[in-house]
Amino acid sequence: MKEKAVPEYLTVLTTTDSADRATALASSAVEARVAACAQIEGPVTSVYRWEGAVQTEPEWRVLYKTTVERYPALEQHIKTVHHYDTPEIIATPVLFGSDEYLLWVSAETAEG
Repeated sequence: MKEKAVPEYLTVLTTTDSADRATALASSAVEARVAACAQIEGPVTSVYRWEGAVQTEPEWRVLYKTTVERYPALEQHIKTVHHYDTPEIIATPVLFGSDEYLLWVSAETAEG
């Protein structure tokens, strides 16, 4: 049986309540080199239960591209700069991607 490859790259999703806050989240992560880039989509409509009530609110998605190695720093960064009490932070492994793009992600998120 062939050994399963361990993903080296991730996309990481968070949401926020305004375009300006999404831009700030995206920019600060790229500036801190915990993400190579971030894409902003929105508004989207989010329906969720919070503090015992169902809420329906517009939100903006921020999708970061990073390495598995830099994920802990990105998660901490999001928790530090995000204004939500419990921000959505969901990481999805990148199973395939162009070598050139993934090398760029590695270079842009390298520490130091």
